[in-house]
Amino acid sequence: MLSRVVLALSFAAATLATSLPADLPPFNSSLFKDLNVTRGFVYHYYASPADAGKPTLVFLHGFPSTSYDWRHQVSFFQDKGYGLIVPDMLGYGGTAKPLDPEAYAPSLISRDIVDILDAEGLQQSVLIGHDWGAKIASRLANYFPQYFNSYAFLAVGYTTPNSFALPFSEQNNASRAVLGYENFGYWDFFSSDGADQIILDNLDSFFDIAFPKDTVFTIKDFAPLGTIGDFIRNGRRITPGDFVTPEERAIQMELLRQGGFAAPLNWYKILTTSIERDDDQGIPSENAVLKKPVFFGAALRDYVALAATFIAAALQNSNDTLTIHQYDSGHWVQLEVKDEVNSDLLQWIEGLKLDV
Repeated sequence: MLSRVVLALSFAAATLATSLPADLPPFNSSLFKDLNVTRGFVYHYYASPADAGKPTLVFLHGFPSTSYDWRHQVSFFQDKGYGLIVPDMLGYGGTAKPLDPEAYAPSLISRDIVDILDAEGLQQSVLIGHDWGAKIASRLANYFPQYFNSYAFLAVGYTTPNSFALPFSEQNNASRAVLGYENFGYWDFFSSDGADQIILDNLDSFFDIAFPKDTVFTIKDFAPLGTIGDFIRNGRRITPGDFVTPEERAIQMELLRQGGFAAPLNWYKILTTSIERDDDQGIPSENAVLKKPVFFGAALRDYVALAATFIAAALQNSNDTLTIHQYDSGHWVQLEVKDEVNSDLLQWIEGLKLDV
């Protein structure tokens, strides 16, 4: 399989400035790797080998995050002998940070992840995604279903090929008509010139609203058009969620401060332009409906990624067994209700009775 792509793999621990600290539990610094994927970008990822008879789990994070987002899942599943592949996604941590939005097309990032799996010799894995990591998990299911035996989506569910068919302005009009607010209106600020520096200049304000204790603030000060930019520029503060400790917040903030936000915000620029919409035209129609077991962990207090919308999409686009858990949680289910999520994922994976 390795002969299909030209891969340069470094087995040394991370040396990039925006990588996780070497002694940060539960990550074992000796298990971090760097890989030059086919299109020339370096991906930094955590690779913990599976015990005999155990499958490998692939965890994909979203915005604004790094592999550190999965710390509770790494600890839980690593101790039980499961294999783990946990990359810093494009634009984050120790992975490359291209500034051209075109580099963030989901089909290209999906190929990057497959390059990692090829380098590790993995032909069948359990794929788990949160936030934009769930979107990439969706595209991996569309483009490369042969690499996976099951899919799990957290907070953001299976993202169908026509999810971004409407131009951004029309999406805002549609959501305003139904919800009374634009649940994706914040994309406008994240796509605007200078947003990266505004966030860096007011990082505490940004983290408060991105990880709030009371998620109702997302309806007032995050999602609707124009609100999050004003919130951050004015350095406003609200009570952050206690599911991220002060020490964990400091680590997250430092990783993002060092790497900057110019690259991560490209995940939004592809949505407010036609890049993502055009890219999705290449999805094979025969793979639009998922034909492997699916797990969806819905966040009932997420007012941006609406649970009801993704539950409906899962019901309509799954041809195999579908498992749905609904959590009394905001967007960060893997952090806020980590024990429930870990237990439910474990029960689901064990129930699949995978032939490893």
